[in-house]
Amino acid sequence: MQLDVLIFGGGAAGLWLLDELTRRGARALLLESDRLGAGQTIASQGIIHGGLKYTLQGSLTPSAVQIRDMPGLWRDCLAGIRQPDLRGVRLRAPHCHLWRTDSLGSRLGMIGARVGLRVAPQVLADDERPIALARCPGVVARLDEQVIAPESLLATLFAENEKCVLSVPPSQIQIELGATKLVKTVQLANPATGAKLNLAPRHVVLAAGRGNAELRRRFALTDTSMQSRPLHMVVVRGQLPPLNGHCVDGRTTRVTITSDRDAAGRTVWQVGGQIAEIGVELDERSLLARARAELEAVIPGIDLSRAEWASYRVDRAEQATPGGTRPESAGLLCEGNLITAWPTKLALVPYLAEQVLERIGSPQTDVHEASEEEAAIPDAWPRPQVAPLPWVLPRTWLSNDELRDLNRRKAA
Repeated sequence: MQLDVLIFGGGAAGLWLLDELTRRGARALLLESDRLGAGQTIASQGIIHGGLKYTLQGSLTPSAVQIRDMPGLWRDCLAGIRQPDLRGVRLRAPHCHLWRTDSLGSRLGMIGARVGLRVAPQVLADDERPIALARCPGVVARLDEQVIAPESLLATLFAENEKCVLSVPPSQIQIELGATKLVKTVQLANPATGAKLNLAPRHVVLAAGRGNAELRRRFALTDTSMQSRPLHMVVVRGQLPPLNGHCVDGRTTRVTITSDRDAAGRTVWQVGGQIAEIGVELDERSLLARARAELEAVIPGIDLSRAEWASYRVDRAEQATPGGTRPESAGLLCEGNLITAWPTKLALVPYLAEQVLERIGSPQTDVHEASEEEAAIPDAWPRPQVAPLPWVLPRTWLSNDELRDLNRRKAA
């Protein structure tokens, strides 16, 4: 089978790129070894960032410049105004909120947040605040950054191109390399039937997040071109008020909270930000005890008495930077006919796809001239499912009383 592009990785980056390619008439195929979005996409909070967190020092940084146009682009796709048509994607919230703790550093951070953004904070009157932030002593603002449900994004993009997405474990993939770093052929074996499928791609794109490291080794490339920055995220469930937003303290995002509902009708908070970075060095119980105290500090009057707590770890796979710092934008590395891609942030996925398309150029494989036998992928090939959300997976949930007792023992 002649292909314009073979994509490895069925997260947001791979599926978005696949959609762009197929709409432009390219012959493209995507391979996923696990479930769609497993890893970074499904674990993300779903915020379409507009650069706020990169302006807290009071200036427009390169990171903010790269990402500031993304909320408008996503908003048009979610409204069906531009492609891909994402009207089927479920919104967790149409906007976020921004609030500060009562400190001088936090007030300065709110000033910095207004610098040069397409989406700038709009200060709310007391009666416009969400219930959860009614007692905050400082400014509460609305930020027009939408919050999407990642599993819904994955399902929507997959539904448009299901015939071009295959589930293939790494052990069933054989790679033949040519001269000068060129990928010559890739042979797949159907894990169910053993049937073989031989692919001859003009370009190969690795968009598998953390899996890019192993894929690069299989393609005889070094894995030193990427880095991994871990997070230890907190999830809280119970009779909680919905809340989506950032608590700013000085130059840092102290906590970022997004909300959803589980199958039992409980509100679920995903808690990231600085607490998730600090939590990398903590065990689960220590992190959860600290997170409980942190949430009570940044959300005055919040009732967590009946909440349950858990955590999960996720790695942010990125193109390597000096010192392992956060990249300023999406990462792209071209070697022969192989491209390794890292979106860095969910919001930058469309930008990454455009960068890949610029390097690939126009399709050269004429779909209409391909024989039916060559063009069709047998229905017997398995297709991947969407990965479950972090709080759906089996976890040990701790009660609020257990965390309070742990805090007391540590204080003693």
